[in-house]
Amino acid sequence: MTVAEKKFGKVAVMFGGDSDEREVSLKSGSVVLKALRAAGVDAHAFDPREKPLSALREENFQRAFIALHGRGGEDGTLQGALELMGIPYTGSGVLASALGMDKWRSKLVWQAAGIPVPEFVVVEEHSDFAAVEKQLGLPLFVKPANEGSSIGISKVKEAGGLATAYQLAAQYDRIVIAERFMAGGEFTVGILGHGDQARALPVIRIVPKGEFYDYDAKYLRDDTEYRIPSGLSEAQEQEMQAMALKAFAVLGCRGWGRVDMMMDGDGRIVALEANTAPGMTDHSLVPMAAKAAGLDFQALVVRVLEEARLG
Repeated sequence: MTVAEKKFGKVAVMFGGDSDEREVSLKSGSVVLKALRAAGVDAHAFDPREKPLSALREENFQRAFIALHGRGGEDGTLQGALELMGIPYTGSGVLASALGMDKWRSKLVWQAAGIPVPEFVVVEEHSDFAAVEKQLGLPLFVKPANEGSSIGISKVKEAGGLATAYQLAAQYDRIVIAERFMAGGEFTVGILGHGDQARALPVIRIVPKGEFYDYDAKYLRDDTEYRIPSGLSEAQEQEMQAMALKAFAVLGCRGWGRVDMMMDGDGRIVALEANTAPGMTDHSLVPMAAKAAGLDFQALVVRVLEEARLG
């Protein structure tokens, strides 16, 4: 038995699932599984689409590495099941996972804690779309509150376009957000650790070649720029990292994750959303930031697994 096998026991790498992000999850999970096995961990693939969660207990798994994205993996439901079974798992707990998945409620919590967010409006079928366009200005973004990987998101550039964008987003969630466009760029901050030991990884500036950082730019295209160093001043980088750590902590997140940030044309930083089970594909951001901090992929996944816990 290897040292890693003694330390971690039998580990389920949970990926696949039934969400709209299944394909991304399959990619994330496969590379995590390979890296853990290379590190000597007794890791096994576990796809909730293929077998019931009760098999985790029946097959005597001692830990779970969650590489599921979206509903059923990132929204607190899986975390609740693992809590009931007494199996420590990676990432955030039930409440933090649910809040992180919900872009509307996470913004409300951040606002209450004094963390700036982009101006936004929750829109419904009978909303006055023209008034919302006037209030937020054009262009603006429309997104389902509970989806990841930019699924269902539209950039509205012309007057009258909000209604169509709403219809697309509403296919994925009953809560739809219209959000002010921020002209100063998009950034992300990966976070590793728990409580006072949590640390922010180097800031990444994301520069897509298309209209915005959509699904294709995230997973399919090879021309998206990821700038590390970010190009920010040292003071701006530190401010962004500090805000990300606060946003992460306010939601109750732990272990690892990512906070996406935006900047307006005047250099004001705002928190956009939290990711409590970030992607781990060859296009993913946390591995890029970890590498820039001197942590290779195998060391990263072992570090994440070390943070697995209950409660």
